[in-house]
Amino acid sequence: MPTLYEHPLSPYAQKVKISAREKGVELTLKTPDGIGAGTSQGEFVAANPRAEVPALIDGDVRVFDSTIILEYLEDKYPAPPMLPAAPAARAKVRMIEDVCDTHYEAINWGLGEIAYFRRASGAKAAEIQARAAEQTARIHTWLTRQLGQADWLNGDSFGWGDLAVVPYVNGSAGFGNAPDEGSALGRWLTRVNARPSVAQTAKEARDSIAAMAQVANVLEQGLFKREYRDHRLEWMMKTGGVEIVLDGLKKDNIRFSHDFE
Repeated sequence: MPTLYEHPLSPYAQKVKISAREKGVELTLKTPDGIGAGTSQGEFVAANPRAEVPALIDGDVRVFDSTIILEYLEDKYPAPPMLPAAPAARAKVRMIEDVCDTHYEAINWGLGEIAYFRRASGAKAAEIQARAAEQTARIHTWLTRQLGQADWLNGDSFGWGDLAVVPYVNGSAGFGNAPDEGSALGRWLTRVNARPSVAQTAKEARDSIAAMAQVANVLEQGLFKREYRDHRLEWMMKTGGVEIVLDGLKKDNIRFSHDFE
């Protein structure tokens, strides 16, 4: 049975779990030790030198990066297919996934910095949250255009385009930024969340939130270091969080990408 190193709140891990569950592939799920402090070692880092979830171990095969893991699952377990058949449709869902994995992920991640890690409070927190809500609404407008008149972002049936988006929209809902229930995107979200693969994955994410209650205290002690990389760092800098970054550097409770060894 393949092993997936993951964290339930990671949208990258969530989309891999949804795909595997749609395909009937059972996974052994593990959360890496030291993932929050940037001190992970052993089998996990051997499988993913970036020291990020998800990482898949399938016998002698080691695969990292959520998109590449999805491609591996699609190649090894082609039925049911998650990618649409037509080249243009495949390109479309891959572009949707890329937008969500970069621009969209950074918004929810940044809101997590405020809600769970208490990087800001008062007026500054309110400012960042308001700007994030505006950014989320624009992403939702763009996703609505991609959906068009179809039931699924993947086209005629549920697939890659949907599983790559729903972790982010559910994440937004958790921060109070859900699409309107009566909107096209809101109706899509209801359809997607009704699927057992998505419902189970979303429940795992919600259940894990309780464990986040003490993370701000651990962060303040310097025992937890959040990874500020590429789009996340850009988002925080452009959304009013320059002082958050500088304070994190001073306190040594933020980190950047893991060095390859």
